[in-house]
Amino acid sequence: MGGEVQYDRVRAIELRDGAVYLLDQRVLPSEVRYEVCQDATQVASAITDMVVRGAPAIGVTAAYGVVLAAASAFGAAGPQWRPAMAADMERLRRSRPTAVNLHWALARMEEVMERLGPDDPTAAMTAAATRLHADDIEANRRMGALGAALLPAQARLLTHCNTGALATGGYGTALGVVRAAAARNGVAAVYADETRPWLQGARLTAWELVTEGLPATILADGAAGALLKRGDIDAVLVGADRIAANGDTANKIGTYGLAVLARHHGVPFYVVAPTSTIDRACKDGSGIPIEERDPLEVLAFRGVRHSPEQAQAWNPVFDVTPAALVDALITEAGVVEHPDARGIAALFERVGR
Repeated sequence: MGGEVQYDRVRAIELRDGAVYLLDQRVLPSEVRYEVCQDATQVASAITDMVVRGAPAIGVTAAYGVVLAAASAFGAAGPQWRPAMAADMERLRRSRPTAVNLHWALARMEEVMERLGPDDPTAAMTAAATRLHADDIEANRRMGALGAALLPAQARLLTHCNTGALATGGYGTALGVVRAAAARNGVAAVYADETRPWLQGARLTAWELVTEGLPATILADGAAGALLKRGDIDAVLVGADRIAANGDTANKIGTYGLAVLARHHGVPFYVVAPTSTIDRACKDGSGIPIEERDPLEVLAFRGVRHSPEQAQAWNPVFDVTPAALVDALITEAGVVEHPDARGIAALFERVGR
């Protein structure tokens, strides 16, 4: 059936003509619009404002932001381009605190910078960012194949938030597994939690599935338990924004509750993420910073308030799922069943890191 290269039409990030083009995920699916970033400040703002979201996609976008920063710094300061980049690098670093891929990508780009001389760094930085982007897509395809091998034919799947091409350099993590499973043995049903308050599941995951011609059923976040109780789900697939060294996983708010429900109903719960999402310096989930966003994202929708003026809101973007609730961690380097500190350390030993 052609393998995992099928169902691969969506791309959200591109470096073209000295600018970064980002598919604006705030207006999908009603409008397909690209935000054009001409400098690193605009890239950082696009990450913060959720024009682009998803840990791997943020990393790729930040890498392209470094390209723009390098070009601008050389234009302004010539051979002294490195110190001239400092402010832009800090803006990019602060754009989203939880997504470890952001810091991983910036570190990769800084390694390249350290090897360069005083000449124009733009070409070398462009090559490095483009390679990082291509590596992300290839890693996603490997994760897709590994994850698909764990699923039955015509699987019925439940996912949360958006973990597809929109959230990565392309193809996707958890949704990449869906793509690979569809190409390998077919999928009978794909259920997408709506994922409040930004509705990434209802807007973005459903849009990707429909675009690829795959089945798409949206459910309210609170309906997941009832769906699992009916016995209509073969596996739950989610992504990750940061994974601690012991396997505790930070992902979009609502993931922890979904993991508890899956365990209660005996349904496998799989986390799909590249090794770049694993923060080995973070011992466990208690050390993962949890971003909180504007309460109005919960109290209103698209600028229209639906809650009493006197009401307040708590709006954490992520929650932490304990490793004990994860049946397998699927990475491009292999699958870690029942992940813990020992299993994750062994994964990195196998790949020589």
